[in-house]
Amino acid sequence: MEQTQLDYKDFWDWFLTEEKSFYQVVKNGDQEAIEKDFFDKIAPKLSQINEGYYFLTGMSDDSTAELVLTADGEIRNVVFIEELIHAAPKLDHWKFTALKPAMDIKDVNVTMGEYKFTKDHIFFYSNEQENYPDEIDLVFVYDGNAENKDAVTTGVCIFLDNFLGELNFATQIDTFAVVGRDQAEKELVPIEKLKDFLSWREREFTEKYRSVKREDVDEQFSILRATLGNEKPLIACMNLPLLNYDAKASYPWISVLKFHYNGDNNDGLPEKEDFEKLGEIEDKAIEDLKEKGYLYIGRETADNIKESYFAGKDFREVSKVFKTIKDNTPEYNTSFRIFKDKYWQYFKYYNNAV
Repeated sequence: MEQTQLDYKDFWDWFLTEEKSFYQVVKNGDQEAIEKDFFDKIAPKLSQINEGYYFLTGMSDDSTAELVLTADGEIRNVVFIEELIHAAPKLDHWKFTALKPAMDIKDVNVTMGEYKFTKDHIFFYSNEQENYPDEIDLVFVYDGNAENKDAVTTGVCIFLDNFLGELNFATQIDTFAVVGRDQAEKELVPIEKLKDFLSWREREFTEKYRSVKREDVDEQFSILRATLGNEKPLIACMNLPLLNYDAKASYPWISVLKFHYNGDNNDGLPEKEDFEKLGEIEDKAIEDLKEKGYLYIGRETADNIKESYFAGKDFREVSKVFKTIKDNTPEYNTSFRIFKDKYWQYFKYYNNAV
């Protein structure tokens, strides 16, 4: 972890050498100059710390420039933005913000070509799912020409990102759809009431699961075999009793760590050296994450890819553990994804094997 902190410090030490000229560029407000003399200079520096830093700027007030770092909806990058901003120096004429903050709904006005997205154009209602009572499944209703579904969905998402704030939009809603008014199936609720609705549902969920912690039990892993459509074998090792856990929603964040290896001479499975090395990497990840309260669900190996699966109450610590693994294993094409899945529907196939 020390190396990342050094990277943060290096970035801000460099920023301090340029901040006066950056401030003048932002204060003058010339968009072309902001792109060329500010964004084009900080982008390569940020990419040396981590992929996935996006940024916005403007004057917060007459004498304060603001730099907002955003993950652009990618949950696995949130913690690195929060940490970088936490390490920022205190400067008289600068304000540094992690993630796009929530805005007053009166100030949220999105225009895309002929489409307008304001509080007068967007409504919502909630779908209750009998089998998934904790799932927040919303339908957003656009009151206007909704023929271009992609454009309308994009506009509604930008509106929600600004109205709720980036982190809330990414974490408080499980699934949603966007429809035109003629497709609405329930009574429409004004979008102004969305924050209160989500706060209420979040309080309800937190109170229900706050003290739920899966007890340490003897893990029972089963080896499962299948054949892919290309006739290559798939081998999985899954904790089937864990997939039958009755409080899955208390560990709603699923994370998938993926390694690409060369198994062309072994029917898509790793050869001995890779098998052992990937096993050691996974064992270390299991050990680190178990200490931080994450559950190890299992792994799947097939067609030159090994995936390891975890569930957790949060997404921040697993982001850091997985990034460290990715940085330290350049010999493999390593990637990871983190997403909210309160009922572990990602493992439906294996749930049926329980």
